Amino acid sequence: MKTIKLGIVGQRTEYCFHSLILRALSSVTNQTDLHKVHSLIVVSGQHQSTFFSGKLISKYSQFKDPVSSLSIFRINSPTHNVYLWNTIIRAMTHNGLWSKALDFYTQMRKLNVKPDNYTFPSIINSCGSLLDLEMVKIVHNDVLEMGFGSDLYICNALIDMYSRMNELGRAREVFDKMPSRDVVSWNSLVSGYSANGYWEEALEAFREGRLSGVAADAFTVSSVLPACGGLMEVEQGQIVHGLVEKSGIKGDIAVSNGLLSMYFKFERLLDCQRIFDEMIFRDIVTWNIIICGFSHSGLYQESIKLFREMVYEYEPDLLTVTSVLQACGHMGDLRFGRYVHDYILENRYECDTTACNIIINMYARCGDLVAARQVFDNMKRWDLVSWNSMISGYFENGFNKEAVDLLKMMRIDLQPDSVTFVTLLSMCTELMDVDFARELHCDIIKRGYDSTLIVGNALLDVYAKCGKMEHSVWQFEIMSTRDIVTWNTIIAACSHYEESYVGLKMLSRMRMEGIMPDVATILGSLPLCSLLAAKRQGKELHGFIIRLNLESQVPVGNALIEMYSKTGSLKNAILVFEHMRIKDVVTWTAMISAYGMYGEGKKALRSFQQMKETGTVLDHIVFVAVIYACSHSGLVQDGRACFNQMRKKYNIEPRIEHYACMVDLLSRSGLLVEAEDFILSMPLQPDASMWGSLLSACRASGDTGTAERVVERLVELNSDDPGYNVLASNVYASLGKWDQVRTIRKSLKARGLRKDPGCSWIEICNRVFIFGTGDRSFQQFKQVNELIEDLNRTMDKEGYVADLKFVLHDVGEDEKINLLYGHSERLAIAFGLLNTKEGSPLQVMKNLRVCGDCHTWTKYVSKIVQREILVRDANRFHLFKDGTCSCRDRW
Repeated sequence: MKTIKLGIVGQRTEYCFHSLILRALSSVTNQTDLHKVHSLIVVSGQHQSTFFSGKLISKYSQFKDPVSSLSIFRINSPTHNVYLWNTIIRAMTHNGLWSKALDFYTQMRKLNVKPDNYTFPSIINSCGSLLDLEMVKIVHNDVLEMGFGSDLYICNALIDMYSRMNELGRAREVFDKMPSRDVVSWNSLVSGYSANGYWEEALEAFREGRLSGVAADAFTVSSVLPACGGLMEVEQGQIVHGLVEKSGIKGDIAVSNGLLSMYFKFERLLDCQRIFDEMIFRDIVTWNIIICGFSHSGLYQESIKLFREMVYEYEPDLLTVTSVLQACGHMGDLRFGRYVHDYILENRYECDTTACNIIINMYARCGDLVAARQVFDNMKRWDLVSWNSMISGYFENGFNKEAVDLLKMMRIDLQPDSVTFVTLLSMCTELMDVDFARELHCDIIKRGYDSTLIVGNALLDVYAKCGKMEHSVWQFEIMSTRDIVTWNTIIAACSHYEESYVGLKMLSRMRMEGIMPDVATILGSLPLCSLLAAKRQGKELHGFIIRLNLESQVPVGNALIEMYSKTGSLKNAILVFEHMRIKDVVTWTAMISAYGMYGEGKKALRSFQQMKETGTVLDHIVFVAVIYACSHSGLVQDGRACFNQMRKKYNIEPRIEHYACMVDLLSRSGLLVEAEDFILSMPLQPDASMWGSLLSACRASGDTGTAERVVERLVELNSDDPGYNVLASNVYASLGKWDQVRTIRKSLKARGLRKDPGCSWIEICNRVFIFGTGDRSFQQFKQVNELIEDLNRTMDKEGYVADLKFVLHDVGEDEKINLLYGHSERLAIAFGLLNTKEGSPLQVMKNLRVCGDCHTWTKYVSKIVQREILVRDANRFHLFKDGTCSCRDRW
């Protein structure tokens, strides 16, 4: 009896001891206390106890001591106890020793220890972390063979593992075969889709889960929010946001961060600010999202301000400081950029190559190339971005030699990429260095970048801007792929170099190939219509603008006003102007210039007055337009008043172009002496355009004395503009000074200068017909010549006498008359009369100024045929009607 009692007491004592040890194991909070409990277990002889060994393995694992966990397991080895195998596998997985965990699983299987449902979740986790697909297949097969294919926890682990390996098809297959699912199952599937960029599938799975009655938790929401942002599904994002408000998970930091990131993708910055302000708890991720978000949205000042707030409570990480440095670069805030860089150095941040590139870029944007180069030189390794940042930094700050030298250094270690070539080609464009561009082009072809779209576009642009249009068109034609930038570049180049036919053909091809024009296309194409006076194409473009809903854009409206005014449709220009809700200084200037071109000086002045009343800030260009309008309407006093107001009232210092307009105003009004005095007294050095305006007026008025003085001034300037040299030659010819004519012509030839040959064109039935001076090559030449002779005979009876001073060749009188009859505008007018209905108006364009005799001739024609004839020359529009011209002979 006594023995039995002693046995019971012993059992109770052992039970109490075990309970005390178990309580001690559960309560330890550091490794030192764990060692003490471990020693007590060893002393008590329980160190080989399966139960306590398992507990110790787990506890050491929690304290990141896998070595001690392994030591305890080896003391108990070999063992067939699945609990101990599960514990050591879980310990290895917990400490990131995934290969070790899989080794233990392999050993366990060799010892024929049968895994249970607690074995597989850890093994599956290790497979997923190692991205070991072969081992995954083995483990998944074991799961199915042992009958765990329907186990909820194992299936959830399989879905998560396949998702991490981007095997979403397999993950979905496991999910679909599950007999029952919980919120973790749905979360694993949604987060798998979302994390791998399958945003539509993620949203669909989220909707399926909600329809199945699964209550979304914080993890569900934080997984689906990136999908909403990635798809720009604003409405769906707002629905999820509403769910957050209702479900009480608003306070979860991960959810709030997800909402913040999503609204930044939606570019709803006010919502971002509101969410940020309402967050009770924030972490480093929160601050990074909002600082990066504002920086990427162009709110650089706000980004810097938030960084200043952040540093009082949190320690920024590398992502934070690099985002702020990007903001400093865009702002040009060198002082704060230096402060942030110093902060990085003082706090010993481990700057990777990307971070160093951002620092280089910041200094380069702020113009501190010395600091940028210092960071560059101190880098452990460079990538292509490093070289490109430094090269573009030198180029953008005007250090072109340094940029080229660095390129040569780069070629030793790295091959240039597309970004390098685009940067260097931009430099060639800036320097107009076509030879270096060709050298780069050869290098581009050798390295296989000629098929890269961005490089092809840059080559197209550099050749166009260096004046090599034939190379530019060739580059365009050989490009295998083209985008909207390609088409816009070639169309803009055609516009710049007045290659109107080529440009309009390009526009037509672009539309045939299904490329949708944008604003840049429209702005490049409308000037093409202006140059050719292609009214039909201009109207077609206007219709296209309306269909694209671009008419409300101010630059487009401005371009339409200019196009209509230059294609002879002042009425349509006015309609566009009146329909524009928003008008800027360019709009008003375009309208004033349009009135000036048509000799409507009073209307131009009224528009100028209305412009001032709207409070639009005036610039120097609008004054050029106003004085020009006064000049072409003989409004001398108004023109003088505008010129004087510039400095006195608006503090705009007159430029050379304002003085040139004033000279033109005085000259056209016959005030030749005043015009000459004005030139001689002006504070700026007069240019050829001023003396040219005065000389043209002298020639028209027959003031040979002033003309001789002025022509000497013009010749002294030795202008490279052949037009002024030709004008001087023409004046000498009219004075009969043929020696001086020959001297000027020899000088032009020696310098390789050539006057643009005169040509005129007319649009009939959607076709443009072009005529050169003395042209005999066009169809209907015989009929045109006969019509001109008939008109001349009728004119002779009306009192017309050819003004032979406009024939500037040393030939006989009859030959001079024949030369006048062959002027291009006469051929175009006669052709138009033959090929249009009687009584219908004609519109003719000429690239040069209409000669005085042709001006008189056209007045007679308008009266004889009873037609309105609108002629646009290099200066303005002339509306001929009933024997008079709208210019009042101030052409």
